[in-house]
Amino acid sequence: MAETYLPDAVPLDQVRRALVIKLRHHGDVLLSAPVFAALKAAAPQAHIDALVYRDTAEMLSQHPAIDTVHCIDRQWKKLGPWGHLRAEWQLLQSLRHPGYDLVIHLTDHPRGAWLARAVGARWAVGPKVRGRGGFWQNSFTHFVGAPGNALRHTVERNLDALRRIGLYPAPDQRRLSLVPGMEAERRVGQLLADQGLGGKPFVHLHPASRWRFKCWTAEAMAAVINGLQAEGWPVVISAAPDPAEREMVAAIQAGLARSAVDLSGQLSLKELAALAGRARLFIGVDSAPMHIAAAMGTPVVALFGPSGDKEWGPWGVPSRVIVSQDHPCRPCGIDGCGGGKVSDCLVSLPPAMVLAAARELLAEPAV
Repeated sequence: MAETYLPDAVPLDQVRRALVIKLRHHGDVLLSAPVFAALKAAAPQAHIDALVYRDTAEMLSQHPAIDTVHCIDRQWKKLGPWGHLRAEWQLLQSLRHPGYDLVIHLTDHPRGAWLARAVGARWAVGPKVRGRGGFWQNSFTHFVGAPGNALRHTVERNLDALRRIGLYPAPDQRRLSLVPGMEAERRVGQLLADQGLGGKPFVHLHPASRWRFKCWTAEAMAAVINGLQAEGWPVVISAAPDPAEREMVAAIQAGLARSAVDLSGQLSLKELAALAGRARLFIGVDSAPMHIAAAMGTPVVALFGPSGDKEWGPWGVPSRVIVSQDHPCRPCGIDGCGGGKVSDCLVSLPPAMVLAAARELLAEPAV
């Protein structure tokens, strides 16, 4: 921890219990992992917990700096008013007893304000949000500012919450981390062995995103796979069980001279991480699997369209970010041109550009 001149720096040696709240999607939650590592390094005596949505918990479970991952289940709403209330009350009780000295709220979700109050936190950190009323303003002791004139990667934005309380993470504390676990490693090892890839280098390609406007075309993905396979690189495809993603994989396979190994719909998030960790290279679009590959230390080729690569690009690994130079409107943040779910800046990217980037990274020594 560097010397601080903050008059309101938190004395981390007095923190016994800390709660970090990140209520967002999978990739967002994974990009908060360095917060836990840096906080644990500075306050090794502290019991550090996380609060996330249940479907994202695997992004942080088994993290060495986290004691407990508490979860909010979005399915609670289906329990009816009383069932929902009972589940929320049980969560609140588990957080209030014995409570927390420090709460770090990494988003502008309103729940963070009343939780900071409910758990009796002596120190509470939240984002500065324009237009929020007195309840928000009085729920936190420290507010984190955001750059108004520049783009900043989400990992650093998360870590700014620590900087605001006088903790300045060292570069080696800013790395992503994800622990697949022994069972996930075992199953993926067996799946690869069944395909003749046990211990052999391969390229992992995850072509889809849950957001259609972030997806490249099946034809372009097939062209990249054909190029890699022609150069002797086995390719393993992954995708979610979602029917639209499975259809995309089928369309890709239809365009191949030789079928790729298809594990789509067969892997949990932990198993996806285990697969990415064994790959020589990951290729995909802006999505959680891309961040998972980076967390596993695998070089990444990432295709970006309307989303911001400066804020969401591959973190901490050798990488190439492929973006259009012919669309000054990107990154627009719109769900496809005109809201039409198809992003011209993305679908127009040539396969040759992606293949060239893949060759560059594959030519580098394996880490």
